This record gives sequence, C-alpha cells and structure tokens, in this order.
Amino acid sequence: MKKSLFTLLTIFFAFGFSSAQEDGLKLAKNAGKALTSYNIDPSGNAAKLGEAKEKIEQALKTPEAQALGTAWMTKGDVYNTLLQKDLARRMIDPKAALTGDNDALVAFDAYKKVYELSVKKYEKADAVKGISEVQPYLINIGVSKYEAKEFDKAFLSFKASVESHDILKENAQKSFLDDPKQLEDQIYFTGLIASLANRCTDAVFFYEKLYKTSTTNPAVYEGLYNCKIQLADEAGAATVLAEGRKKFPEDPALLFAEINAYLKAGKLAELTDRLEQALKQEPDNVGLYVTLGNVYDNLYQGALKEKNNAKAGEYFEMAKLNYSKGLLKNPDHLDANYSLGALYFNKAAIRTQDMNALPEDFSSAGLKKMEVIKNEVIALFDLALPYFQKAESVDPNDMNTLIALNEIYARKDDEVLSPAIKTRLDLVKGGGKNASSYFKKN
Repeated sequence: MKKSLFTLLTIFFAFGFSSAQEDGLKLAKNAGKALTSYNIDPSGNAAKLGEAKEKIEQALKTPEAQALGTAWMTKGDVYNTLLQKDLARRMIDPKAALTGDNDALVAFDAYKKVYELSVKKYEKADAVKGISEVQPYLINIGVSKYEAKEFDKAFLSFKASVESHDILKENAQKSFLDDPKQLEDQIYFTGLIASLANRCTDAVFFYEKLYKTSTTNPAVYEGLYNCKIQLADEAGAATVLAEGRKKFPEDPALLFAEINAYLKAGKLAELTDRLEQALKQEPDNVGLYVTLGNVYDNLYQGALKEKNNAKAGEYFEMAKLNYSKGLLKNPDHLDANYSLGALYFNKAAIRTQDMNALPEDFSSAGLKKMEVIKNEVIALFDLALPYFQKAESVDPNDMNTLIALNEIYARKDDEVLSPAIKTRLDLVKGGGKNASSYFKKN
C-alpha cells in the first residue's frame, strides 16, 4: 500500500511538472500572439500590449522558457514596443513620464540573452537588430538617471550602451558610438558613474579599457588612481599616478592627487615643489598656502629635533611666509589665522621647555638668563594672540583656537580674559555652542 501511494505521488509530481513546462512554453507563445495582435492594430488592441508583458514575465519564471531564445526575443520586443509607445507620447507631450523605469535596458538584456542562446543565423540577426534599436535610448535614459543622481541605474544603462556597441561591431553593424571620440567619452563616463555608484571594481574595468589604449584624457588616470586606492591596490595606484603625472605634468587633478599621496606618506621634502607648482596654477587658493606652510612647519619641527638650528630657522620663516601669503588673499581664513598663531605658540612652548631645563641658578646671571627667555616666551605669545583672536572671531566654537587662547591668557595671568575664555572653552567641551564671538570680527 505504501509503495502504491509513493508511485501515485510520483505520477502526480511528473504530471504537475509536465503541466508547468507546458504552461511556460504556452505562456511565451501566447505573449507573442498578443504582441502581434497589438502591432496589427495598436488602437483597437491597446490592451494586448499589457497582456503580452504580463504573459512573457510569467513565462520567463519557468526554466523551460528561460532556455528558449524565442521567449527572450518576445520579451525584448515587448519592452521595445512599450518604449516606442512612450516615445510617441512624448512627441505630443515632451514632459510625459516613461511608463517603465528603463524599458530600453530590459529590452537590451533580453536581446542580449537571445544573442547568447541563438543557434540559428536569423535569430542572432533579429537580436542584433533589436539591440541596434534600443542603443541610443540606453544612452539617453542613462543620462536622465545620472541627472537624477540615480547613479547605479545610470551605470547599468551606460554599461549596456557600451556592450551594445561591441555586439554591433562584432556583426558589422552601425553603432551610435561609431565615432572614436564619442565611444571614448562613453566608456569614460561609464567608469565615472560606476565610481559615483560605489562600484569601483566596475569602474576599474572601464577605466582600464582607456588606460591600456594610452588615452589622452587625464581624468582616466585620476579616476583609475582613486578607485585603486579605494580597492586597497596601493601599488597599482602608485603606478597609475606616476604615469599620469609624467604624461600630464600640468593637470591639476593629478597634481593634487600626488600632493595628497605625499602628505599621507609623510614625504614632506618632496611636497614643497609640488605645492609651489600647484600655487602657480591656482595662485588664489588659500588652502594651498596653508598646506605649504604646514609642510614647512613640520620640517621646522623636524630640524629642531635634529638640532639643526640653521635649517630650523629657514623652515620657520618659510612657514610664516606662506601662512602670511594666505592671509593676504583672505584675512578671514580660519586655518591660515590659526596656523600662523600656532607657529608662534609652538615656538613659545619650545622656549618654555628650554627655560624649564635650565639648572637652578639664583645668581644674578642665572636669574637674568631666565628672565630673557621668559620675556621671549611672552613676546611670542603676544605675536600669536592676534591670529588666535581673529580665528575665534571667524569661528567662536573652534576647539583648538579656544584651547590656545585659554593657555595664553592663563600664562599671562589675565584676570579678565583668562576666566572668560575658559568658560567659553568649557561650554564647547560640554557639547554646547557659543552664540557669538568674544573678539568681534573687524
């Protein structure tokens, strides 16, 4: 009895599978018939297009239809027809919305499937014809998705446009991207949009298509470098950047990429030339003056540690010069004001350490020596103060500025400003905000 029941269930299962198979093929066939009816009389059989779409989608949920090139061909034709219907509506009303999200992409994917599955020459030819029809719309819809900041969707559309070009060329057909410059631009923008969509692996694929052909577009090197950095391929990134800098020595984006790479690696000595070059290209860029000042500031501190006082003095003056140049361009620049104040402040801190390191000597000469250094420290604090005050007037909640002001006024035993600045600093440390600046902006 158990054996008979098992046999009966097996028969039912086989019958059910056979029915599902038949249904999948039948649905695909009926979808094709509905589409034909629509094409014969679009006005009288308007509902047939929706019916064709529904049936082909149901059919392609079954394995047997998925293996059938004609089913995919029907899907491509259905979505291509839906797209053409939308475009016809737009000829009357340019603002009319597309009924699908990207019917051109759906149609292309279906035609591409036919192209891969087809064994008969005419089937492949039909697929190529469909791809040729949807290619320009892949580009147009990709642009609209990019403008809407739907970068992932834009990438898929642009990627399909490049793939369609390759298929069309394999079959000696005309492509919307036959112009070499237009094709190069399309490949570049496909890589760029992939990177905007956080798909750096895909971006590298398209950037490298151009990189390997010795492109004259420096942005390809910049994009490829940035993506390789994001993918933790530092050696590959360094190679691309070096080649890009050699090939396009005046390109600002590659120059700044190199500057950032050197900053990250701490290659300060190599940075000064690059920053000077950048300033020739962007002489009003205050941030560059501040960065160059910071480089010299770090070199100054390094020379002090090495007891090279002569070099330390040179670097100090170069740091001061570049911070000052930045302030000439923009007197209200927060970082330039803070950095110049910090340059004097840190020098005062070093002299304070020198004073503390003096041996106990209460003789007239010893006390005089201490007094000289103490006065020098106060003088340096006085030089730093105007820049910190200006920085506070620009941003009354900048923590570093308030810490420096608090330290200076405490050292100067200022009974008015010391507690006032400490109160403002404590407020910021506690997560609060000062409503206005203490040192009013000039």
